[in-house]
Amino acid sequence: MYRRQTHIVCMIVCQCFLTAAYKHVIFMHGILSGPWESSELEAYIQQVHPGTNVTSIDAFTFLGSLTTMWTQVYKIQIQVHQIMEENPEGIHLICYSQGGLICRGLLSILQHNVESFVSLSSPLAGQFGDTVYLKYLFPTYLKENLYKFFYTERGQNISVANYWNDPHHQELYRMWATYLPVLNNETHNEQSFKFKENFLRLKTMVLVGGPDDGVIAPWQSSQFGSFDSNETVIPMREQKWYINDSFGLLTLDKRKAVHLFTHHGVQHVHWYRNRTIFDCCIEPYLT
Repeated sequence: MYRRQTHIVCMIVCQCFLTAAYKHVIFMHGILSGPWESSELEAYIQQVHPGTNVTSIDAFTFLGSLTTMWTQVYKIQIQVHQIMEENPEGIHLICYSQGGLICRGLLSILQHNVESFVSLSSPLAGQFGDTVYLKYLFPTYLKENLYKFFYTERGQNISVANYWNDPHHQELYRMWATYLPVLNNETHNEQSFKFKENFLRLKTMVLVGGPDDGVIAPWQSSQFGSFDSNETVIPMREQKWYINDSFGLLTLDKRKAVHLFTHHGVQHVHWYRNRTIFDCCIEPYLT
Protein backbone atom coordinates (compact mmCIF):
# COMPACT_ATOMS: atom_id res chain seq x y z
CA MET A 1 0.00 0.00 0.00
CA TYR A 2 2.81 2.39 0.96
CA ARG A 3 4.69 1.65 -2.27
CA ARG A 4 1.54 2.25 -4.32
CA GLN A 5 0.91 5.62 -2.63
CA THR A 6 4.55 6.60 -3.13
CA HIS A 7 4.31 5.68 -6.81
CA ILE A 8 1.19 7.82 -7.25
CA VAL A 9 2.82 10.79 -5.48
CA CYS A 10 5.90 10.45 -7.71
CA MET A 11 3.72 10.39 -10.81
CA ILE A 12 1.89 13.54 -9.70
CA VAL A 13 5.14 15.34 -8.88
CA CYS A 14 6.68 14.34 -12.22
CA GLN A 15 3.58 15.46 -14.11
CA CYS A 16 3.58 18.81 -12.30
CA PHE A 17 7.27 19.24 -13.09
CA LEU A 18 6.75 18.48 -16.79
CA THR A 19 3.72 20.78 -17.00
CA ALA A 20 5.67 23.60 -15.38
CA ALA A 21 8.41 23.12 -18.00
CA TYR A 22 6.06 23.97 -20.86
CA LYS A 23 5.62 27.68 -21.45
CA HIS A 24 2.18 29.22 -21.83
CA VAL A 25 1.08 29.47 -25.48
CA ILE A 26 -1.10 32.28 -26.84
CA PHE A 27 -2.87 31.86 -30.19
CA MET A 28 -4.14 34.83 -32.20
CA HIS A 29 -6.75 34.06 -34.84
CA GLY A 30 -7.07 35.44 -38.36
CA ILE A 31 -9.49 37.79 -40.08
CA LEU A 32 -13.23 36.99 -40.14
CA SER A 33 -12.71 34.16 -37.66
CA GLY A 34 -12.23 33.54 -33.95
CA PRO A 35 -10.59 31.49 -31.19
CA TRP A 36 -12.10 28.20 -32.41
CA GLU A 37 -9.44 28.16 -35.15
CA SER A 38 -6.97 26.82 -32.61
CA SER A 39 -8.85 23.63 -31.61
CA GLU A 40 -6.75 21.20 -33.69
CA LEU A 41 -3.57 23.08 -32.90
CA GLU A 42 -4.32 22.87 -29.16
CA ALA A 43 -4.89 19.11 -29.52
CA TYR A 44 -1.49 18.72 -31.20
CA ILE A 45 0.19 20.72 -28.43
CA GLN A 46 -1.44 18.62 -25.70
CA GLN A 47 -0.31 15.42 -27.41
CA VAL A 48 3.36 16.40 -27.38
CA HIS A 49 3.38 18.72 -24.34
CA PRO A 50 0.58 17.52 -22.04
CA GLY A 51 -0.68 20.07 -19.58
CA THR A 52 0.48 23.11 -21.57
CA ASN A 53 -1.65 26.18 -20.90
CA VAL A 54 -3.01 27.50 -24.19
CA THR A 55 -4.98 30.73 -24.48
CA SER A 56 -6.78 31.43 -27.73
CA ILE A 57 -7.63 35.13 -27.85
CA ASP A 58 -11.41 35.58 -27.86
CA ALA A 59 -11.68 39.11 -29.18
CA PHE A 60 -12.51 40.85 -32.46
CA THR A 61 -14.18 37.83 -34.01
CA PHE A 62 -16.04 37.66 -37.35
CA LEU A 63 -16.65 41.20 -38.64
CA GLY A 64 -15.10 42.56 -35.45
CA SER A 65 -11.75 41.58 -36.96
CA LEU A 66 -12.18 44.47 -39.40
CA THR A 67 -11.77 46.93 -36.51
CA THR A 68 -8.67 49.09 -36.91
CA MET A 69 -5.42 47.31 -36.13
CA TRP A 70 -4.25 49.64 -33.35
CA THR A 71 -7.62 49.33 -31.61
CA GLN A 72 -7.25 45.55 -31.65
CA VAL A 73 -3.63 45.64 -30.49
CA TYR A 74 -4.24 47.95 -27.54
CA LYS A 75 -7.26 46.03 -26.31
CA ILE A 76 -5.68 42.59 -26.71
CA GLN A 77 -2.46 43.72 -25.04
CA ILE A 78 -4.31 43.98 -21.71
CA GLN A 79 -5.02 40.23 -21.68
CA VAL A 80 -1.60 39.34 -23.08
CA HIS A 81 0.20 41.51 -20.52
CA GLN A 82 -1.63 39.75 -17.70
CA ILE A 83 -0.61 36.34 -19.03
CA MET A 84 2.99 37.54 -19.27
CA GLU A 85 2.96 38.71 -15.67
CA GLU A 86 1.61 35.33 -14.58
CA ASN A 87 4.36 33.56 -16.55
CA PRO A 88 7.64 35.38 -15.81
CA GLU A 89 9.62 32.46 -17.29
CA GLY A 90 8.31 33.45 -20.75
CA ILE A 91 5.52 32.64 -23.20
CA HIS A 92 5.09 31.69 -26.86
CA LEU A 93 2.96 33.39 -29.51
CA ILE A 94 1.41 31.46 -32.40
CA CYS A 95 -0.32 33.89 -34.71
CA TYR A 96 -2.20 33.24 -37.94
CA SER A 97 -2.91 35.48 -40.94
CA GLN A 98 -3.94 39.00 -39.82
CA GLY A 99 -3.29 37.78 -36.28
CA GLY A 100 0.42 37.74 -37.09
CA LEU A 101 0.37 41.47 -37.73
CA ILE A 102 -1.54 42.02 -34.50
CA CYS A 103 1.19 40.08 -32.72
CA ARG A 104 3.82 42.26 -34.41
CA GLY A 105 2.08 45.21 -32.79
CA LEU A 106 2.08 43.51 -29.39
CA LEU A 107 5.80 42.80 -29.73
CA SER A 108 6.37 46.49 -30.44
CA ILE A 109 4.35 48.12 -27.66
CA LEU A 110 4.97 45.66 -24.82
CA GLN A 111 8.08 45.05 -22.74
CA HIS A 112 7.31 41.42 -23.34
CA ASN A 113 8.85 38.09 -22.40
CA VAL A 114 8.02 36.23 -25.62
CA GLU A 115 10.39 33.37 -26.31
CA SER A 116 9.06 32.29 -29.72
CA PHE A 117 6.82 34.14 -32.17
CA VAL A 118 5.48 31.68 -34.76
CA SER A 119 3.80 33.50 -37.65
CA LEU A 120 1.60 31.33 -39.86
CA SER A 121 0.97 32.87 -43.29
CA SER A 122 0.69 36.44 -42.01
CA PRO A 123 0.90 39.55 -44.24
CA LEU A 124 3.90 40.84 -42.29
CA ALA A 125 4.99 43.13 -45.13
CA GLY A 126 1.45 44.03 -46.15
CA GLN A 127 -1.19 42.78 -48.55
CA PHE A 128 -1.74 43.56 -52.23
CA GLY A 129 -3.92 41.08 -54.07
CA ASP A 130 -7.43 40.08 -55.05
CA THR A 131 -8.50 37.31 -52.67
CA VAL A 132 -11.74 35.64 -51.63
CA TYR A 133 -11.74 37.75 -48.47
CA LEU A 134 -11.48 41.01 -50.39
CA LYS A 135 -14.04 39.88 -52.96
CA TYR A 136 -16.41 39.16 -50.09
CA LEU A 137 -15.86 42.56 -48.51
CA PHE A 138 -15.37 44.69 -51.64
CA PRO A 139 -17.00 42.86 -54.58
CA THR A 140 -16.81 45.87 -56.94
CA TYR A 141 -13.14 46.69 -56.36
CA LEU A 142 -9.97 45.30 -57.95
CA LYS A 143 -6.60 45.47 -56.24
CA GLU A 144 -5.51 48.20 -58.69
CA ASN A 145 -8.16 50.66 -57.50
CA LEU A 146 -8.65 49.71 -53.85
CA TYR A 147 -6.13 52.39 -52.86
CA LYS A 148 -8.72 55.01 -53.81
CA PHE A 149 -10.81 53.87 -50.86
CA PHE A 150 -8.22 52.38 -48.51
CA TYR A 151 -5.96 55.43 -48.53
CA THR A 152 -8.62 57.76 -47.18
CA GLU A 153 -9.77 58.68 -43.70
CA ARG A 154 -12.88 56.55 -44.10
CA GLY A 155 -10.98 53.63 -45.57
CA GLN A 156 -8.54 53.56 -42.67
CA ASN A 157 -11.40 52.52 -40.39
CA ILE A 158 -10.94 48.99 -41.80
CA SER A 159 -8.13 46.75 -40.58
CA VAL A 160 -7.02 45.54 -44.04
CA ALA A 161 -6.53 49.14 -45.18
CA ASN A 162 -4.09 49.71 -42.30
CA TYR A 163 -1.64 47.29 -43.93
CA TRP A 164 -2.66 47.53 -47.60
CA ASN A 165 0.72 47.96 -49.30
CA ASP A 166 0.08 49.14 -52.86
CA PRO A 167 3.46 49.12 -54.67
CA HIS A 168 2.18 51.64 -57.24
CA HIS A 169 1.17 54.24 -54.65
CA GLN A 170 3.87 54.17 -51.99
CA GLU A 171 3.58 57.86 -51.10
CA LEU A 172 -0.11 57.41 -50.36
CA TYR A 173 0.65 54.21 -48.43
CA ARG A 174 3.10 56.00 -46.14
CA MET A 175 0.80 59.01 -45.84
CA TRP A 176 -2.40 57.15 -45.06
CA ALA A 177 -1.80 53.62 -43.77
CA THR A 178 -1.93 54.00 -40.00
CA TYR A 179 -0.41 50.68 -38.97
CA LEU A 180 2.17 48.89 -41.10
CA PRO A 181 4.38 51.89 -42.01
CA VAL A 182 4.41 52.82 -38.32
CA LEU A 183 5.48 49.32 -37.27
CA ASN A 184 8.19 49.37 -39.94
CA ASN A 185 9.32 52.84 -38.79
CA GLU A 186 8.87 54.01 -42.38
CA THR A 187 7.05 57.10 -41.17
CA HIS A 188 7.59 59.49 -38.26
CA ASN A 189 6.96 57.67 -35.03
CA GLU A 190 7.80 59.17 -31.64
CA GLN A 191 7.95 55.66 -30.18
CA SER A 192 10.24 54.23 -32.87
CA PHE A 193 13.12 53.60 -30.45
CA LYS A 194 10.81 51.93 -27.93
CA PHE A 195 9.18 49.81 -30.65
CA LYS A 196 12.58 48.56 -31.79
CA GLU A 197 13.81 47.96 -28.26
CA ASN A 198 10.71 45.90 -27.45
CA PHE A 199 10.84 43.95 -30.71
CA LEU A 200 14.44 42.97 -29.97
CA ARG A 201 13.38 41.31 -26.72
CA LEU A 202 12.14 38.46 -28.92
CA LYS A 203 14.25 35.28 -28.72
CA THR A 204 13.02 33.42 -31.82
CA MET A 205 10.84 34.30 -34.82
CA VAL A 206 9.47 31.59 -37.12
CA LEU A 207 8.03 32.71 -40.46
CA VAL A 208 5.89 30.13 -42.26
CA GLY A 209 4.29 30.47 -45.69
CA GLY A 210 4.13 29.04 -49.19
CA PRO A 211 3.23 29.62 -52.85
CA ASP A 212 -0.06 27.71 -52.74
CA ASP A 213 -1.52 29.81 -49.92
CA GLY A 214 -4.04 31.54 -52.20
CA VAL A 215 -4.80 34.48 -49.90
CA ILE A 216 -1.67 36.34 -48.75
CA ALA A 217 -0.35 38.36 -51.70
CA PRO A 218 2.43 38.18 -52.37
CA TRP A 219 2.75 34.96 -50.37
CA GLN A 220 6.31 36.04 -49.52
CA SER A 221 4.78 38.72 -47.28
CA SER A 222 4.61 35.90 -44.73
CA GLN A 223 8.42 36.13 -44.76
CA PHE A 224 8.61 39.95 -44.95
CA GLY A 225 8.64 40.11 -48.76
CA SER A 226 6.65 42.65 -50.78
CA PHE A 227 6.07 43.81 -54.35
CA ASP A 228 8.05 46.57 -56.06
CA SER A 229 6.43 48.84 -58.67
CA ASN A 230 6.81 46.10 -61.30
CA GLU A 231 5.11 43.62 -58.94
CA THR A 232 8.36 41.72 -58.59
CA VAL A 233 8.86 40.44 -55.05
CA ILE A 234 11.51 42.16 -52.93
CA PRO A 235 12.67 39.51 -50.41
CA MET A 236 13.13 40.31 -46.74
CA ARG A 237 16.88 40.87 -46.82
CA GLU A 238 16.60 43.41 -49.66
CA GLN A 239 13.96 45.57 -48.00
CA LYS A 240 15.11 49.09 -47.05
CA TRP A 241 13.79 48.75 -43.51
CA TYR A 242 15.72 45.49 -43.15
CA ILE A 243 18.99 46.98 -44.46
CA ASN A 244 18.52 50.04 -42.22
CA ASP A 245 17.48 47.81 -39.31
CA SER A 246 14.56 50.19 -38.82
CA PHE A 247 12.70 48.00 -36.33
CA GLY A 248 15.30 45.38 -35.42
CA LEU A 249 14.77 42.66 -38.02
CA LEU A 250 18.39 42.76 -39.25
CA THR A 251 19.67 42.47 -35.69
CA LEU A 252 17.41 39.47 -35.00
CA ASP A 253 18.55 37.86 -38.24
CA LYS A 254 22.22 38.35 -37.34
CA ARG A 255 21.48 36.64 -34.03
CA LYS A 256 20.19 33.68 -36.08
CA ALA A 257 16.85 34.19 -34.38
CA VAL A 258 14.85 34.29 -37.64
CA HIS A 259 13.75 30.98 -39.17
CA LEU A 260 12.01 30.84 -42.57
CA PHE A 261 9.94 27.85 -43.68
CA THR A 262 8.41 27.53 -47.15
CA HIS A 263 5.91 24.72 -47.78
CA HIS A 264 4.13 23.86 -51.02
CA GLY A 265 0.61 22.50 -51.26
CA VAL A 266 -0.78 24.21 -48.16
CA GLN A 267 -3.84 26.43 -48.61
CA HIS A 268 -4.40 29.44 -46.39
CA VAL A 269 -6.96 27.89 -44.03
CA HIS A 270 -4.81 24.82 -43.36
CA TRP A 271 -1.63 26.27 -41.85
CA TYR A 272 -2.79 26.03 -38.25
CA ARG A 273 -4.34 22.56 -38.62
CA ASN A 274 -1.68 20.82 -40.75
CA ARG A 275 0.18 18.22 -38.66
CA THR A 276 3.28 18.36 -40.86
CA ILE A 277 3.51 22.12 -40.34
CA PHE A 278 3.08 21.64 -36.60
CA ASP A 279 5.79 18.98 -36.36
CA CYS A 280 8.22 20.92 -38.53
CA CYS A 281 7.64 24.57 -37.79
CA ILE A 282 5.84 24.92 -34.46
CA GLU A 283 6.58 22.12 -31.97
CA PRO A 284 10.40 22.52 -32.06
CA TYR A 285 10.00 26.15 -30.92
CA LEU A 286 7.70 25.49 -27.97
CA THR A 287 10.43 24.44 -25.54
